[in-house]
Amino acid sequence: MINLEKLGYHLPQGYLFSDVSLQINKNDRIGLVGKNGAGKSTLLRIISRKIEPSEGFVHKQKELKIGYLSQDIKLDTKPTVFDFLFNSNKELNKLQNRIEEINTQLVERTDYESESYLGLLDELNECNHKFQLLEGNQWEERIVETLKGLGFNEDNIKNPLSTFSGGWQMRAELARILVNDPNVLLLDEPTNHLDIISISWLENYLKTFNGAVIIISHDRLFLDNVTNRTLEISQQRILDFPYAYTKYKELRAEELERLQSAKKQQDKDIKQTQELINKFRAKKNKAAFAQSLIKKLERTERIEVDSDFIQSMNIRFPLSVQPGKWVLEMEDVGKSYDDLELFEHVNITVGRGEKIALLGANGTGKSTLIKCVMEHIEHEGRIKYGHNVNIAYFAQDQSETMDASKTVYETVDEIAEGEIRKNLRSVLGAFLFQGEDVDKRVNVLSGGERTRLALCKLLLSPSNFLILDEPTNHLDIQSKEILKNALINYEGTFIVVSHDREFLDGLTNRIWDIEDKQLKIHHFSVKEYLSRKLTPFIQKKPVDLNKKSSAKGTDFDQRKKDKQHRSKLENDIRKTENAIEKLEEKLSVYESKIADLDYSNEEESTKLLADYESDKKELDQLNSRWEGLTEELLSLD
Repeated sequence: MINLEKLGYHLPQGYLFSDVSLQINKNDRIGLVGKNGAGKSTLLRIISRKIEPSEGFVHKQKELKIGYLSQDIKLDTKPTVFDFLFNSNKELNKLQNRIEEINTQLVERTDYESESYLGLLDELNECNHKFQLLEGNQWEERIVETLKGLGFNEDNIKNPLSTFSGGWQMRAELARILVNDPNVLLLDEPTNHLDIISISWLENYLKTFNGAVIIISHDRLFLDNVTNRTLEISQQRILDFPYAYTKYKELRAEELERLQSAKKQQDKDIKQTQELINKFRAKKNKAAFAQSLIKKLERTERIEVDSDFIQSMNIRFPLSVQPGKWVLEMEDVGKSYDDLELFEHVNITVGRGEKIALLGANGTGKSTLIKCVMEHIEHEGRIKYGHNVNIAYFAQDQSETMDASKTVYETVDEIAEGEIRKNLRSVLGAFLFQGEDVDKRVNVLSGGERTRLALCKLLLSPSNFLILDEPTNHLDIQSKEILKNALINYEGTFIVVSHDREFLDGLTNRIWDIEDKQLKIHHFSVKEYLSRKLTPFIQKKPVDLNKKSSAKGTDFDQRKKDKQHRSKLENDIRKTENAIEKLEEKLSVYESKIADLDYSNEEESTKLLADYESDKKELDQLNSRWEGLTEELLSLD
């Protein structure tokens, strides 16, 4: 589909990449990775023809349609969300307008036998045929389904784009790209402005997409689930691996280890050669020998190793003091903005040692609830902290609170305590501040850099209760791993809002979900939570209740068998209903115990949660059995 030939892109400070030649095929699902500034977004802009390469060529199939989602979009925000998508397909719109024009003329004209009238009929047939080939009759339905999958609802798609935030406008642009059926998708950080449910929807969409996909993303799970090939921009080259991210990373680590060993040997050889040159250069009888060694060094191709040192870092959040048995209590907490009610009657107690993921679709009030907990905004109800609670809070706008006159190093140096002070530069390196970066003033940092520094500062602040609102937004995959490991080893309590499934996987022991203005509590995994949330988007095949009735016999023996079968089904249904009722009562007792559970007693809490999950799984199986039996019984009618 696309062929890159000796491609290169040059900046004043040097090449981002050069002499790149590779083929992109129809069913490729490519993850494009590399360090910040390596040239990932630049490569997508070149392929999409937004910019021209410094050298080389991009060859494409004729009439190839490319859908490109960049991080910087400029939209006409006057139309509604629906109209923005509806009017985006020029070919469909042109056909639809022409069909309407022809129908109007046919109604007004009376020269039914004329050649021009018959010509209009032929043109109408041709337009209708093309319209059907382009699935024009399903156009509105596809628009609505795509918008719903990306988090919009039937009410807000009628609102102008200007009433939405930049993140929601980005979703609308992504929806516009998807509904227009490109042959190639170029997606630059597509999950940045999506909630955890919309990310799963997009993932399922891309798995069945009939074309090539190139994705830049810091979401490891998204890359693993969608891609089958990885391109890494490193040392001005593009390395090609026929694997998804995790497998690529394993092989790349092995390759880097081999290169590191080869570089050590080469450095040793070069040092020895240089010593010989220095020793014999001044001696007349050895001058020719020295010159040959110099030429040998000049011809030597130096091995370059792209450092990946932060993988092995192990950073821990410092615990300040041990708090009491409970750390937070909410009584009848609610919040509204004018006529918009986000949540109401939130009543919950957070025990010491709980690890909570606060999830839900964007706009349901996750960040608002966090601000209520922090008492940063007014709210209904009462919020109370437990004994000795020491909160460390990371907000999405946390970077704005830092002293802009201080350097990166000074910002963390003033907060760090204990042994970690010896490794401050390594900690900063884990959050992508390396070399001279640590001496930059906060006021010259980009928004993403400030956010990373704020998170690094928080990580060094002693606390016993962490509240983190989207902490991974500006982190690369390695930095997220370091943060996740620090949270896993954290001895305190935390609440984290995040849309990163891989980051959340195995991190929490409880899910808070804001839905229908209520805070719902779940004890299952993030994977199961998403499975349940995505169920409405999965179209189930209707059950044909008449399927078996046509096959019934009319003789006495057949009717007798049918009666016996019906009786058995009814008996099995009653037994299953009784078992479900008993198990629901048992789970209700478990939930009461879990509500007051002391998570600091790891053995007791682990056993109780495991028993709860086991019985809950059994309940799910019984419910499925009941549905199957009931469906079979209905089919006999």
